[in-house]
Amino acid sequence: MYIQVSEDFKNKSKSAILAIGIFVIVYILLFLFTVLLAVACIGGGILLIIAKPMFLTLMLGIGAAGTGVFIFFFIIKFLFKKHINDRSHLTEITRTQEPALFKMIDEIVAEAGTDFPKKVYLSYDVNASVFYDSSFWSMFLPIKKNLTIGAGLINTSTKQELKAILSHEFGHFSQRSMKVGSYVYNVNQIIFNLVNDDQSYRNSVESWANISGYFSIFASISMFITQKIQWVLTKMYSFVNIRHLALSREMEFHADEVAAHIAGSLSLEESLLRIELASNSYNNVLNFYESRISKNQSSKNIYAEQSFVMSFFAQLNEVEIKHNLPNVKLSESGLFNKSKLVIENQWASHPSHEERITKLRTLDIIKEANHEPARNLFRDFEQTEEKLTAKLFSRVQYQKGKTYLELNSFKEEFEEQYTKDSFDKIFNSYYDNKNPDFTVQENPVTKKLDFDDLFNKEKVELVYTLIALENDKKTIEAIMNKELVLKTFDYDGQKYDSSEAHKLIPKINDAIEEVKHQIRQNDSDIYNYFLSTEHHDKKNEFIQAYQLLAEFDHQYEEKLIVYTDMCKATAFMSTQTLFDQIKHNFNSMKPFEEKLKSEIRTYLEGDTASADLNEQDVKDMNYYIQNDLIYFNNGQYLETNIQLLMNAMNIYPYLLSRKYFRMKKNLLDVMKQVKISSAAEKVNF
Repeated sequence: MYIQVSEDFKNKSKSAILAIGIFVIVYILLFLFTVLLAVACIGGGILLIIAKPMFLTLMLGIGAAGTGVFIFFFIIKFLFKKHINDRSHLTEITRTQEPALFKMIDEIVAEAGTDFPKKVYLSYDVNASVFYDSSFWSMFLPIKKNLTIGAGLINTSTKQELKAILSHEFGHFSQRSMKVGSYVYNVNQIIFNLVNDDQSYRNSVESWANISGYFSIFASISMFITQKIQWVLTKMYSFVNIRHLALSREMEFHADEVAAHIAGSLSLEESLLRIELASNSYNNVLNFYESRISKNQSSKNIYAEQSFVMSFFAQLNEVEIKHNLPNVKLSESGLFNKSKLVIENQWASHPSHEERITKLRTLDIIKEANHEPARNLFRDFEQTEEKLTAKLFSRVQYQKGKTYLELNSFKEEFEEQYTKDSFDKIFNSYYDNKNPDFTVQENPVTKKLDFDDLFNKEKVELVYTLIALENDKKTIEAIMNKELVLKTFDYDGQKYDSSEAHKLIPKINDAIEEVKHQIRQNDSDIYNYFLSTEHHDKKNEFIQAYQLLAEFDHQYEEKLIVYTDMCKATAFMSTQTLFDQIKHNFNSMKPFEEKLKSEIRTYLEGDTASADLNEQDVKDMNYYIQNDLIYFNNGQYLETNIQLLMNAMNIYPYLLSRKYFRMKKNLLDVMKQVKISSAAEKVNF
């Protein structure tokens, strides 16, 4: 199968090749410079020793020669560097073990016109990728690629969708024109190695410097010259990498087209739209068990739990089910993205899902599809899932013997925890990223207020439009201040030069004020709607909950100062400080620490500590507040006590946010009860 590459692909390929050519020229010039410098240093060192043999000239001669050798080695060290991917998290599978999966891969590589992977691995997550170990010589020698397939992806795909995703991965290597991507990738690795990966080189120079004070002088000279070479290469890295990433975007589109020709446009589109939900569900399960480590709870099959969570979220958000899997629509995947700012991100190697799906729909290639679960490609996928889960959790250190949570228990506990940590769906996400307006006042109701109107889609979108406008403003200010360097950008469908960015700020400020006004009006209507309830007990409960949250909201910044004061008071620990000054600093910290302990003590004396902190954290915080800890003694920091201090500092803002969340949730629960009571009253009437 041959697919004609686009003009954009050709243009960006030419740009990438040109960048490589310029890099090669610059590198050759640097190479020649280091060769001449090495010859001069070595020759000069030898002549110096011959001219006047003595200890001083011997050391100076060796030092000069060493400088030349080290600088030359710096410029060629990438030749001996090999990048080997970590495989510890991967599980290899073979054709004998899974013949049906390998048969599908056979079909894909045959249609794509590429080679079968060297090895096939299973990973834990929701992804698929092709990787290979690389070195400088990879640009000239053929390399066999390895395929990685995530169990979390297999678990949440149909056979046709998995075929589409794997076809995309092999699409990157389906024809010779794609080779340029590999070349640019390797050049990037070389420059990266020269610019950043030089710790072993530095260690070698430092070891040489430590031999003699004479050598340390030459070591400093070597480091100075190599830093200048690094500066040049850093500029080259940016120059080549921008073009590599621009080409990568086109390679993604091309690989999508290969996948569409093999498995159909729709199967790839649907898998792309579901992958975010599948990944989010997988991560939610991981986060759930992370909070259960202190209880020594583990999962027997994390993928069965992933499936439940994905179905749970789909039902919660009223997502259509197709082929027993959530069928996420494009409109649902970007519901709250209201930004008008469009920047062709020069650093983004992957186009957005929206861009990819737009091109897939243009292709509109229809193929006969197999909608069976992808897991059916395996002889016993449940057993595979359990083995991978056991391997994943083998990395967790449990204090006592771990216990497995049964699936039904997981379902109950996950739903309970989710309900506890989220706001009721009745508010339609209106309060997920905003707080009630505490400046509103009671006003005579001059219009009929309806709960559903107050929290309808248009009102919710106002909140996210405001967030987008404020983020757009920050981005455009960054363009104005040259913190974000680019030539042009689009805003609200119009193209602007970066020098025109300042013209947009007044326009965006006006839009922000207009949206804020509409939100304030809606918040005022919400407040007065709940005040208008005929249920006096519920009304009083609402007013009390509203006022309590308003008071804590007012106190929040003041309470957070306790944390910022402690950060400032302990900042010296990350810098080199004289012993006497360290003792003085810890003494100066004491008043701030007492405030921190007082705030944490108040929290621990409440009835929510066990809900927000694990058992060990509660023990640690009680020990911390009950003892006057010493942090520095006999010229060294006491690491155990320092760790307790840092934990207390980090836990405190978390406790503040948890308290705010609970008070806000309590207010919304009261509001929900008012709504339910009002609805019941209307029914009875």
